[in-house]
Amino acid sequence: MRIAIVEDDVSQADLVRIWLVGAGHTCHTFARGREFMRVMARDSFDLLVLDWELPDVNGDAILAWVRANVREPVPVLFTTARDAEADIVQALKAGADDYLVKPLRKQELLARVEALGRRARPKPRVAERLKLAEFDVDVDRRVVTRHGAEVDLTQKDFDLAVFLFRNVGNLVSRGHILESVWGRTSDLNTRTVDTHVSRLRSKLGLVPENGWKLSAVYQHGYRLEQVTPEAKPNGAPSQTA
Repeated sequence: MRIAIVEDDVSQADLVRIWLVGAGHTCHTFARGREFMRVMARDSFDLLVLDWELPDVNGDAILAWVRANVREPVPVLFTTARDAEADIVQALKAGADDYLVKPLRKQELLARVEALGRRARPKPRVAERLKLAEFDVDVDRRVVTRHGAEVDLTQKDFDLAVFLFRNVGNLVSRGHILESVWGRTSDLNTRTVDTHVSRLRSKLGLVPENGWKLSAVYQHGYRLEQVTPEAKPNGAPSQTA
């Protein structure tokens, strides 16, 4: 998963990041609440690990902002030294999905993170096959067919198609796409994403008249949606893959 860690204690943030990266996740750390909110307004994450006590904006205020302003549901794991029952209830009522009391323990943190990830986005089977409308995606063989015919895709085109199909209906940022498709250390710019998305839209026929809408969201990223097919104008050629 792509995880945001909001924690002003540098040593604590580094420790949590090391644990999560070691478990295969990608992490971004933020020492200030306002910095995180500024980024979150245009970025996307699979999960948030949120400290309660921050120097500029308390975690409960950040949580309220996330629930009010982030359109896609994102799991939030609250972490704090507060262990009173009233505090835990307050965090959960404010919209937290889970709660951990400091000092954090590695295996417990990883287990809670994995549980939240499973609930938010079920893990695909090892031998995975995605079937959406006219598309059949064989992840193992790395083949996409449309109406039974194989579509000629490059390796990155295929990886991008799988990522988008797994996130149908979700708004995903360009940074999220770059890290998931090109790798967390990628130094490519976001125009690479735009170019590949445009090419994939054409190759797969992801247009409204075919029942799909792959749209750019200003200052954020992309969303792939299934829509009611639009009628083609008389005499207009049909979209092909």
